[in-house]
Parts: sequence; C-alpha cells; structure tokens
Amino acid sequence: MYSRILVTLDTSPADRPLVAHITELARVHGSSVVLVHVADGWAARHFDTLKLVESEEMKSDRAYLESQARLFEAAGVPAEIMLAHGEPPAEILKAAEQQGCDLIAMATHGHRFLADLVLGSTIDTVRHRARVPLLVINA
Repeated sequence: MYSRILVTLDTSPADRPLVAHITELARVHGSSVVLVHVADGWAARHFDTLKLVESEEMKSDRAYLESQARLFEAAGVPAEIMLAHGEPPAEILKAAEQQGCDLIAMATHGHRFLADLVLGSTIDTVRHRARVPLLVINA
C-alpha cells in the first residue's frame, strides 16, 4: 500500500513513538523511508541565498538523521535522509513530492489552542496542502 514513506523528525522525544510505529508499518508494507528534518535556525534559513556552510546545529541534525536511519536499516527498512532548511511545512511538502512519497508521517507535540495560534501548526498546514495521506502519531 505504501512504498515510500516520508518521516518528519524534529530531534525531540516525540520522534521515538513515530519511529517505532513507522518501522513496523514499513516492514509490513515493504516500504522504504525518507527521514527529513527541517533545520530552521538563522543559518539554515539563509543557507542557500548566502551560500553558507553548515552550522554546528545543522551538522548535529544530520548526525541525528543518520543515527535514526541506522535504526530503520537494522530493522530491515531501507532508509534515506534529507536535511532541509527553511519553513517546515513548505519543505516537508516539497520533500514528499520530490522524493515520490505516498505517505507523510508526523508526530504531534501536544500544543493546545493558544500555543497553536502563537506558534503555528506545521501539521495543520501540511494536512491542508498534502497531495498524499498524512499519518499523525500522538507523541
């Protein structure tokens, strides 16, 4: 049913239940995964326009993605990584399309009404604009 799953990681504890769930889902469906993290610090947001080198934060993010990919690989799930930079919803949607993913998997963070208004909701934007199904795992 799902051949390629985009898994959004944010380097928080919310990733653990998401990774566990998607590992099993991918094994059942024989899927591969693309792990994406959207770095959104100052250096990441200006990375392309100013031709910057990766910041320490971005290097750490890449190392984290690689460690998570090894977990999937150890479970028999082919995994690729993608470190994006910019606005998370836009980059997630772009990655899903570019990578040919047929499912986007994300974890919730437990924000409530006021926090969503102030911080915005990546999941809300993605769910309204995605062209493929969205699986949201409650962390």
